[in-house]
Amino acid sequence: MTENILIAIAWPYANAKIHVGNITGSHLPGDIVARYHRLKGNRVLVVSGTDSHGTPVTLRADAEGKTIEEVYQYYHHTFLDVFQQLGITYDLFTSTHTDNHFKVSQSIFLALQKNGYLYTETRPQWYSPAANRFLPDRYVEGTCYICGAEGARSDQCDVCGNVLEPDKLLNPRSKVDNSTPELRDTEHYFLDLSKLEPEVVKFLRARQDHMRETVLGQSLGQIESEGLKPRAITRDLDWGIPVPVEGWEGKCLYVWFEAVIGYLSAAIEWAQVSGQPDAWKDWWTNPDAKTFHFIGKDNIFFHAAWWPAQLLGTGAQFLEVFAGESGQPLTLPYDVPANQFMNLEGRKISGSRNWVVDGLDALTRYDPDALRYYLTINMPENRDTDWDWKEFVARNNNELVATWGNLANRVLSFCYKHWEGHVPDPGPLRPGDEELLATIDAGFETVSGLLSSVKLRPALQETLRLATEVNKYLDVTAPWSAIKTDKAGAAKTVYTALRAIDSLKTMFSPFLPFTCEKLHTFLGYDAPLFGEQYTQPITDSLGTHTGLRYREANASGKWEPSQLTPGKALRQPAPLFKKLEEKVAEEERERLGK
Repeated sequence: MTENILIAIAWPYANAKIHVGNITGSHLPGDIVARYHRLKGNRVLVVSGTDSHGTPVTLRADAEGKTIEEVYQYYHHTFLDVFQQLGITYDLFTSTHTDNHFKVSQSIFLALQKNGYLYTETRPQWYSPAANRFLPDRYVEGTCYICGAEGARSDQCDVCGNVLEPDKLLNPRSKVDNSTPELRDTEHYFLDLSKLEPEVVKFLRARQDHMRETVLGQSLGQIESEGLKPRAITRDLDWGIPVPVEGWEGKCLYVWFEAVIGYLSAAIEWAQVSGQPDAWKDWWTNPDAKTFHFIGKDNIFFHAAWWPAQLLGTGAQFLEVFAGESGQPLTLPYDVPANQFMNLEGRKISGSRNWVVDGLDALTRYDPDALRYYLTINMPENRDTDWDWKEFVARNNNELVATWGNLANRVLSFCYKHWEGHVPDPGPLRPGDEELLATIDAGFETVSGLLSSVKLRPALQETLRLATEVNKYLDVTAPWSAIKTDKAGAAKTVYTALRAIDSLKTMFSPFLPFTCEKLHTFLGYDAPLFGEQYTQPITDSLGTHTGLRYREANASGKWEPSQLTPGKALRQPAPLFKKLEEKVAEEERERLGK
């Protein structure tokens, strides 16, 4: 039965380039799951975009002496570049700075207001007498009142991970000019999360059979210890989405509130630019649709508690406010498969200290599938992991090249040479041949179960193990020797190995799409496994931005065992991967911290 699968991937702030931690944290896992579900024949929609309104963006603009528009457009285009080169197949990668996102976010606000979940209150907020303005939370740093860490933002401490009440920050100072701010009263809208707490808890407990323990434990634990407290959803800002209430000029929707709405607004924009304006409802008002939110562990509570609360509070009112029509409540997340962090050579990744593996920079020296492989086999699904350059080289050479790449290349090259570029006719297969094919075919169910439950690292490990089984089979049958005295027996072995490689190609393809497309061609197939990724200019009254889009034109991939037939014409094969010199590790380590 065909399922509607929405892959919603974390929106990167337009203030820093994408590094390997970002990629393995959310973008790559989302793409792997999307590619798997496409092969399964499900209706898949993958959306995300650049978070252009967060205060990290305005801080970057201040630091560089540029306009905010210049900064967010620059980083937006670097994101498009790295995702396209890495094969992250977004159906739409957009921006929060669009007419559409403004309208959708304001409609969510008004629906919550209509349903009685918003109220106004005057509270103290940090104010800079020197700059003569209220300071956004990220403009103020100080000492965390919970753990005592220095350098905590007034809204969150990165050391203990707690969300903070800004007015309780100790020793506050402005990041703009290092002056000491003071607390002054200002009025804001608040989302009364306490009213929604019972429904949020019910939502989380209903997903205990498939959500990760790290996600459920953190979310339910925080609710049980602190409860869901009302939270401000507006801020005194001049960059962002205006509050849609008369008399509230000069205030904008708080970025924590409006950025997550991008998962909905991006789906609506995709439907509009695709010429099927109501298609987004197949995922967002369909109770049977499955929505996956791929994020890092620092955003778990936002996506597993606050975002469901927004959706629950909106109820069925969104369509009435947005389009003047009645409809179903918006779909709640099915799963929030948040990854932990990837560190680098034993230390936390830091772009400002150049302790980082920048995505675009790495792609100038390494093939995308080599990067995708290491980022998956080392993916921080349940605990923090570490990018180690020596391990990167070793896994590339010993696993990607030796176990899988050499298997495919030597069998295809051998077959192409000795059977005139065609799949040999094996005649009746031997028990050992049948046993290997049965093992490989059974792998589809095993790997499918792991991918369906977003256990990507084990899924890749299992696929690699199956490749090892084919290598063992070839060690025993040794067609390179048998062909000298028993070409018919060698034909059975080569045919069996080709069938296994063809099946493994499909299982590897969500992880290694570029090389699997090449292998698909070598095996004589004409239509591609997947579709193509491309950019499309999209214009609205806020300006032109470029969206990344995916098209499945002529895609032929199916999640099923090989259908390779005797006599099929092959194409001249070539190596799929490059072996790396051991000195690469030291050369890369030399680049760090400079």
